Amino acid sequence: MVSLLPYGDVDFSLRAMAGRAEGFGRFSIGGLNGPLYFVTNLAGFPPLPSSRDDGPGSLRDGCRRKEPLWIVFEVSGTIHLSSYLSVSSYKTIDGRGQSVKLTGKGLRLKECEHIIICNLQFEGGRGHDVDGIQIKPNSRHIWIDRCSLSDYDDGLIDITRQSTDITVSRCYFAQHDKTMLIGADPSHIGDRCIRVTIHHCFFDGTRQRQPRVRFGKVHLYNNYTRNWGIYAVCASVESQIYSQCNIYEAGNKKKTFEFYTEKAADKEEQKSGFIKSEGDILLNGAQPCSQTEHREGCMFHPSEYYPTWTMEAPSHSFKDVLQLCTGWSSISRPKDLPVCN
Repeated sequence: MVSLLPYGDVDFSLRAMAGRAEGFGRFSIGGLNGPLYFVTNLAGFPPLPSSRDDGPGSLRDGCRRKEPLWIVFEVSGTIHLSSYLSVSSYKTIDGRGQSVKLTGKGLRLKECEHIIICNLQFEGGRGHDVDGIQIKPNSRHIWIDRCSLSDYDDGLIDITRQSTDITVSRCYFAQHDKTMLIGADPSHIGDRCIRVTIHHCFFDGTRQRQPRVRFGKVHLYNNYTRNWGIYAVCASVESQIYSQCNIYEAGNKKKTFEFYTEKAADKEEQKSGFIKSEGDILLNGAQPCSQTEHREGCMFHPSEYYPTWTMEAPSHSFKDVLQLCTGWSSISRPKDLPVCN
């Protein structure tokens, strides 16, 4: 079988990724129009506890700058974040060519736009409300691609507070409980604007929230989710989840799709969300949606928002491909070729 994995040519040159995401995050250009910023120092400068992970040549210094930047790494290793690392608009954080792991805290995308995060590892985030990547509030045009995320005290990726137009692709999720939350609270009715695409990702034994959604519209396609601990995908208040050509392989727990009923702050009655499962394959006793759970009249179709996406019928061989091709990889950093206008 020849797999139709997307983005086969984005590693031809450094900035070929810009604007190439599939799905809702397809307009993200990251730091396309800015210079390269080289991360040369993972420990911070000077290397003292009071200034850890900061200073000239640090990732934190590059992310806080206001101008567009394409951030690349000259060194490999672990960045111990002493606090959330805030990312400003028009940034690409490009881990190709090195092995960079973020630990301690995570990235915060707050009121920003046009962010690309590529080929990083997130592991061992500690503390209350500490997520690997926290996207809130009012952030948009974001693409998270080919990252590995595991073992945080809260979520691995959280998308809340009117953040929208986001794609998560080719990522690997493992060793975690509350994996991905989209829409944090039934009182946040502004989250009706949320739109997220999740595709070609591998959820490897994560316990729940692959994802859990409130209010938003989410397109899941060509993902592989196995051995969850409670459920695979959850639709809460008013959410619409279009699950298309995914592989769901149950472990001890067989419930694939969960529906939680909640009351939106501006409504009188409680409602759950909606799921349409189309072309999914269910393995090892994974349970399908029932007809009453579909409620197709309340479901969006991705073609209302974007014309094409790279998708193939799920199969056992495709499952093997996703296990090999998701998450951080040891790919070389492409050359920064001139951009043709």
